[in-house]
Amino acid sequence: MKRIILIALVCLTMVSSAIAQTVVPGAGVRDLNMQRNGKYMTVQMVFDLKDLDVKFNRAVILTPVIKNGSDSIELSSVGVYGRNRYYHYQRIGIGQITGEDELSFRASKMPDTVSYSSISNYAEWMEGATLLLNRKDFGCCSDILADNDGVLLDKYRTPVTDYIPLLVYVRPVAEEQKARSLSGTAYIDFPVNITQIRPDYRNNKVELSKISGTIDSVNDDEDITIKNVDIKGYASPEGSWALNERLAKGRTESLKKYVQELYKFAPDMITTSYEPEDWSGLRRYVEDSKLESKKAILDIIDSKLNPDAKESQIKSKYPEDYKYLLASCYPALRHSDYRIDYVIRDFTTIDEIKKIMATAPHKLSLQELYRLAQEYEVGSEEFNNIFETAVKMYPADVVANLNAANAAMERKDLVSAEKYLAKAGKSPEATYARANLAAMQKNFDMAEKLFNEAKDAGVKEADASIARIIELKK
Repeated sequence: MKRIILIALVCLTMVSSAIAQTVVPGAGVRDLNMQRNGKYMTVQMVFDLKDLDVKFNRAVILTPVIKNGSDSIELSSVGVYGRNRYYHYQRIGIGQITGEDELSFRASKMPDTVSYSSISNYAEWMEGATLLLNRKDFGCCSDILADNDGVLLDKYRTPVTDYIPLLVYVRPVAEEQKARSLSGTAYIDFPVNITQIRPDYRNNKVELSKISGTIDSVNDDEDITIKNVDIKGYASPEGSWALNERLAKGRTESLKKYVQELYKFAPDMITTSYEPEDWSGLRRYVEDSKLESKKAILDIIDSKLNPDAKESQIKSKYPEDYKYLLASCYPALRHSDYRIDYVIRDFTTIDEIKKIMATAPHKLSLQELYRLAQEYEVGSEEFNNIFETAVKMYPADVVANLNAANAAMERKDLVSAEKYLAKAGKSPEATYARANLAAMQKNFDMAEKLFNEAKDAGVKEADASIARIIELKK
């Protein structure tokens, strides 16, 4: 997991706006938050860089500055480098103009928005200080081509005394390919000892429509490409192993041919396998049953006897139970499991992602959902809805649950936050989020313990949060 964004629960000291205001040429700012946490001052904002044009031999450095009279401190910078400048600084070993804390981008790969966070030691002179943004343009030989005195963003105001968490959202790891699958089971009937499919036989129309319906759901979608159809056939233990092997193999190949002819798929696009007798399915059924001889039958199933001997012993020793299994269980053991493997194309623009979010959110990756969330004001209905959608689409994903927990804390829904954190994994960021939840629940001792664990694991925001907890405990 890669952490890239820090957002406070409530912007107490700065005016937050969902629309970026241009403050220096090519760069806008929104979601400002300047806040003191004990011994630390935190500054957060979102830079809008979509209009920033950096020539191939230029570099632009954006530096927030806290200033009050003759006292000032430069915070970590955001650097955008044209192609030549980027490779120049790489070659000479500098990497970034302002040092290793600089958040740097090559102009061709620069995102439209950049979430920014900086933590510095608080000093008394910062009371009433202003937050400025300075832009410097660099040319060849690191010559400064342009430098303003700093544009006013806002003025620091003393924060209120309630605990306000600094929430750490995590960018999901990008998928190389959005590979997905749909699966199901069809119970196709065949006449005794016959392997050819008869679509009109018994309930076969319904069972075959399960497979075609699943394929149609993705085959007719222009955003989706089917990569493979996998079919595995099973027979029941009734009869000899040799006969059942022939039936399972032949019926599976018959189903493959049916699907292939229906959709004109390439022969190598459909893969098949078979299992002559579904003993695993039989065992599950017996295990969950109330058969009088359940334990004895399970012992036979689990024995090292060959399949035909197992079948014979169950039939001869427990005829009543065998008769029941033959009628109630064996038909379900004659089945075909199928899986449709497909890929969904990537959605590259915000407008496209918004459209898919409204019509088919299941097509979006976690990273695409995350990217869309950054277009909205933190804590807004749209912002929260995206993270709620993400965790619904990916309920077992730890990053989806962690971000959903943060969004829940954003709106002070601590019940939901606790539910999501239970599935958020054990990353340092998850520990930090649990510490924030404990603090919001007024369990400051637990919060301090968890913040210290997060700090030891490398979460830099924990220092400021610990200081705030210590202050609140006084």
